[in-house]
Amino acid sequence: MDRTDYAIIDQLRVNSRANYGDVGDEVGLSASAVKRRIDRLVAEGVITAFTVQIDPKVEGLATEAYVELFCRGTVAPPELKRILAQVPEVVEAYTVTGDADAIVVLRARDPIELEAALERVRATPQVERTRSALILSRLVQRAGSVLPNASSERTNA
Repeated sequence: MDRTDYAIIDQLRVNSRANYGDVGDEVGLSASAVKRRIDRLVAEGVITAFTVQIDPKVEGLATEAYVELFCRGTVAPPELKRILAQVPEVVEAYTVTGDADAIVVLRARDPIELEAALERVRATPQVERTRSALILSRLVQRAGSVLPNASSERTNA
């Protein structure tokens, strides 16, 4: 990976539908050179998907919460993943450091549906307790860029 690869990735984060010519204009390459680099990044597993993000409110999922999970004893991550995958309102889940064993993002239509999903998570024998925080408003959301902008210096990994 070099600076140009990172710059291409940054452009795709902003608009994964951008055409090769537009990306090339931004990073200083021809469309065919951009295509070759993107094909290589996909083949190497650096780029794993091209996707679309939908505003959850459009889908009627306006209630969101971060939930810390505290497990009984030791629960392996694959087991936690299996448990959480059974609850469709779980849209993200992470193992973490600190007191909690995992942090889960729940998304539902309303607080009643969110509470029902949380109760399904709590009902599993592996979960001892939870601590929740309801999201009131989203202040910043980035597409995951490594550095603030594509023109920043990058080093080869």
